[in-house]
Amino acid sequence: MTQPDKATIQAAVARIKPYIHQTPVLSSRSLDALAGAALFFKCENFQRTGSFKMRGATNAVFSLSEQAAAKGVATHSSGNHAQALAKAAQLRGIPAYVVMPSNAPQSKVEGTKAAGGAIVFCQPTLQAREATLAQVVAQTGAAFIHPYNDYRTIAGQASCAYELFQQTESLDYVIAPCGGGGLLSGTALAAHYFSPQTIVLGAEPQNANDAYRSFHAGYIIPADNPSTIADGLRTSLGDKTFGIIRQYVADILLASEEWIVKAMRLIWERLKIVIEPSCALPLAALLQNRPAALQGKRVGLILTGGNLDVGVFFQQYQ
Repeated sequence: MTQPDKATIQAAVARIKPYIHQTPVLSSRSLDALAGAALFFKCENFQRTGSFKMRGATNAVFSLSEQAAAKGVATHSSGNHAQALAKAAQLRGIPAYVVMPSNAPQSKVEGTKAAGGAIVFCQPTLQAREATLAQVVAQTGAAFIHPYNDYRTIAGQASCAYELFQQTESLDYVIAPCGGGGLLSGTALAAHYFSPQTIVLGAEPQNANDAYRSFHAGYIIPADNPSTIADGLRTSLGDKTFGIIRQYVADILLASEEWIVKAMRLIWERLKIVIEPSCALPLAALLQNRPAALQGKRVGLILTGGNLDVGVFFQQYQ
């Protein structure tokens, strides 16, 4: 499959529509005042399985032929993609085999089980995840669905920004978090085809800034065991996502751990919604950097998910 074009994204939007939620767009005058811009928050924390990952997984699963889908699907993931792929496979009535590291958040393990995923645990290294996945695929014949470096997944993720452009007219900018780059590359393609006046920016933790460094170096610099509260953004870019990001993204902004926590708290307090740390990056990067070009502009921010391990927050009361 080649890089998704306009028709491919439109087909993905139609394909997944029966199975996903059209998530709301929220705003806050107090957050607008803090940022010096009109902000529009696309709330994927209200998506099925709790994150935008449901979009890409569903498009990938329902893109498979009957023959390819018959033996199920497989992936490796520590969280949101695991849950999304399990649910998408359940909706299609096929098995899902998910390789998860032994240190995966318990809430995401339980979410994957609840969606019918068959979990195989491995050591928490990329090498162990890939080796275990290879064994699972060899044993089951399941189709591998990559969490982000797959054009079917990217086309599904593009539906998020596609919806945002339908719901909010004339955005000057849109900011999406960047881990493996599936959402950011999908957002960039959606803007290119459906809202060409909108400038796309990525947002990344300073402590996990491999995408920022790769973007400015012109080649992929892998993440090296980054330490950040934004656990969903510790992944390295793939060749497919990087190619799209280099072509269609204007820049990547960075945010410190302190600003990520500040932005997460602001969203909880002002929008009255629960998000996970990775979602706070667009607001954190905007508030920390305050780019002059964005002042007074209409800015879309994608809140990627709400699968927080709430038990951690309540341990002190147990």
